[in-house]
Amino acid sequence: MLGIEEIGSYIPHGRISNYSRKEKFGITDQFIEDKIGVAEVSLKEKEEDTSDLCVKAYQNLRIKKDIAPEDVEVLIVVTQNPDYNIPHTSAILHGALEISPRCACFDISLGCSGYVYALSIIQSFMNANGMKKGLLFTCDPYSKIIDLDDKNTSLLFGDGAAVTLISDHPAYTFGKFTFGTMGKDYKNLICEDGKLRMNGRAVFNFTAKVLPDDIERAVKINGITFDKIDKFVFHQGSKFIVDTLTKRIGLPPEKVVFNAKNFGNTVSSSIPIILETEIHDKGNKLILVSGFGVGLSWASSVIKRV
Repeated sequence: MLGIEEIGSYIPHGRISNYSRKEKFGITDQFIEDKIGVAEVSLKEKEEDTSDLCVKAYQNLRIKKDIAPEDVEVLIVVTQNPDYNIPHTSAILHGALEISPRCACFDISLGCSGYVYALSIIQSFMNANGMKKGLLFTCDPYSKIIDLDDKNTSLLFGDGAAVTLISDHPAYTFGKFTFGTMGKDYKNLICEDGKLRMNGRAVFNFTAKVLPDDIERAVKINGITFDKIDKFVFHQGSKFIVDTLTKRIGLPPEKVVFNAKNFGNTVSSSIPIILETEIHDKGNKLILVSGFGVGLSWASSVIKRV
């Protein structure tokens, strides 16, 4: 039986305050606190690359778990902002961590839905090949592609990384997954000419329309009811998006987590950064996770305490 054993993370110390940009973008305290919910965004050092942030997340994981590099059988990195186009960032990370040469390494090019997709992928890959220990990294430093003069993106996205230890000694196992894609609308969140562009209204409308039905489906196929779920961990697109999903689905607000205030939307790392804390709350027996965004794509599941 495979599942999540532990999670480590790294959020850079650099910050850009959104309050310092109120005049520049014509925004108010209310907009910062109630709409985006992000007081400041985290910012990596210029010399840091994607693999460097992953190394620091791994170092955080090693504080919690004594991992023997020779025991790691698969290493996956979810990113759309790699160190280089070639080679894959997982290979660079493999070398930096001195993992066994017998370890499988590959990247997954997905954004905000990437963590939930990757949980299904790594579980399937490990089961198919009789593996017992794997590392799932997420890291998408959008500071590489953010236009600091773009109100739609620069106020929201922060840098961060996470690593999830998947093993046969899990704290949480996986339920069934739901997936979806609305590819015809891919241009609503796109990097062109090296800069990120987002149609915020279109992305919000997509989320508000599609996700409530998908989350209801995820609950149904896992044979449970909403009242049995202890925490709902949504991708941290913005506070307004999380609040809207909470209201449209009719969830108790105290069961829905928003924690992006002090570092922003960390893309594929937003869910594992929350889970890093929530998996240690023994009251959380069932946690629903749902990622959505770039693609436009989405994925949801329920993880269960062992």
